[in-house]
Amino acid sequence: MTRTTDILYCHCAGCQATPPKVKRAVLAGIVASGLRFEAVADLCELAARGDQTLRRLAQRPGVKIVACFPRAVRWLLDAAGAPLRSDAQIFNMRAQRADEILRQLGRRGAASKKKAEPLETLCARLEAPQPDRWIPWFPVIDRDRCGNCKQCLSFCLFGVYAINGSDAVEVRNPACCKTNCPACARVCPQAAIIFPKYGAAPINGGEAADDQAQKVKIDPRTLAAGDVYEKLRARAAAMRTPQDGVTE
Repeated sequence: MTRTTDILYCHCAGCQATPPKVKRAVLAGIVASGLRFEAVADLCELAARGDQTLRRLAQRPGVKIVACFPRAVRWLLDAAGAPLRSDAQIFNMRAQRADEILRQLGRRGAASKKKAEPLETLCARLEAPQPDRWIPWFPVIDRDRCGNCKQCLSFCLFGVYAINGSDAVEVRNPACCKTNCPACARVCPQAAIIFPKYGAAPINGGEAADDQAQKVKIDPRTLAAGDVYEKLRARAAAMRTPQDGVTE
């Protein structure tokens, strides 16, 4: 019997670095495939809410997630209490071509029993503007890298981090994070803090060469005097590239 494989598609709403053409082409291909899938506007938003959909899908055999960088997705879901199975597959619309993703998704599996939502209607729903909607910008901790030095806890001015019962730092209040600020990721000595919507590696969860990784780091001692965020903005402006995708 063919094993059921579900697809979770994230439209990455609010992430300017995810190419719109790639997102639309991938979504069109998934709709045309007839396979069972669920499309969400923003995976980060669901994770911040601890949505039950994630727990249900994370434990499906062979679940396929179409979103962004695998490291960001895995630790995002882990923090949401929905750790992925070892056989889960993650496809990255920020780095892969649409045809490559669709080819790897394949066309075998359990077809949906209900008629698929028309592509235009689906896109309109996922992209519907919501003026009062919170922009889900917040950090995710890569537990494989984190040394629990707690520099992020000491550095953050907005109460995003806290210590759990195991004396480990955690992201306790994601909605308190300052939108488009990746400052805590820049002071992390292990590059363990991920902002899934950021434009450049390693902060966005992508891998980076050693020189690139060092380029985004900041020694917190250099920020001891003056306006911390003014210094961060000035430094970011000096090093920003067209690939960054978001502003700080």
